[in-house]
Amino acid sequence: MKTENRKPKTENPPLKPKALVLYGYGLNCDYETAFALNRAGAEAVRVHTTDLLENPKLLWDYHLLAVPGGFSWGDDHGAGVILALRLKLALGAALQEFIASGRLCIGICNGFQVLVNLGILPNLPGRTGERLTALIPNDCGNFRDAWVHLKVLPSRCVFTQGLDLLELPIRHGEGKFYAEGPVLAELADRGQIVLKYATPSGKAAMGRFPYNPNGALLDIAGICDPTGRVLGLMPHPEAHIAATQHPNWTAEKEQWRRRGEPYPEPPGAGLSIFQNAVRYLQGAAGI
Repeated sequence: MKTENRKPKTENPPLKPKALVLYGYGLNCDYETAFALNRAGAEAVRVHTTDLLENPKLLWDYHLLAVPGGFSWGDDHGAGVILALRLKLALGAALQEFIASGRLCIGICNGFQVLVNLGILPNLPGRTGERLTALIPNDCGNFRDAWVHLKVLPSRCVFTQGLDLLELPIRHGEGKFYAEGPVLAELADRGQIVLKYATPSGKAAMGRFPYNPNGALLDIAGICDPTGRVLGLMPHPEAHIAATQHPNWTAEKEQWRRRGEPYPEPPGAGLSIFQNAVRYLQGAAGI
């Protein structure tokens, strides 16, 4: 019995989710954030803040919104306040609808400050859109530029699934997470505390400097919204997507050399955060 020669079926390559990375007016980590998203498998596009403010419909062309670090509007009137106000006036409820549609949002450092000022975070049930938390000046009284250890807590957060311990850099002057006691308790009870500052072994920092670099209450370094599709964090994952970005990479490379083995140049700890986002979007309906 003859069998027909048929070409093997080939699966379509996974679609690349589109990511909008804001830039302009003092945001200065847009290139790094776009690069990290592209490296993770997304199609990242840098969009000037003015373009989005003047044409809010642009938002719906993308699956992920990234508000990167920097000093938007020079942090006048408080970190992230002016950008948050301008986004709120221009977009109205569109950001809430954007998240409700299954899309993702990440705010890094200044972007985290923007999201809490907008009320996109923590977005507690019954208090949607209210400003319930803040990032205030560091207890140490000065700008901190350092590497920190982070413990990933169990949560619904799309960006941190499967992660445990991370080491990422920080660079901020207003990074102390603050909220009233009842709000902190609700965040903990609802599993919306995603990242906490920790010791190198992963134990709780317990507010101790320099493990907790800014005095953040409950050692909080990052939170998510109730859906898990919005993440805000003070450390910079886009600044550690390659091993060679870590200050100790040359010492690690030398250890491999002395064993007579080639240095594998593993990915940095931050890349997995963006990869998780891309995998989620690739598996989501309509992406």
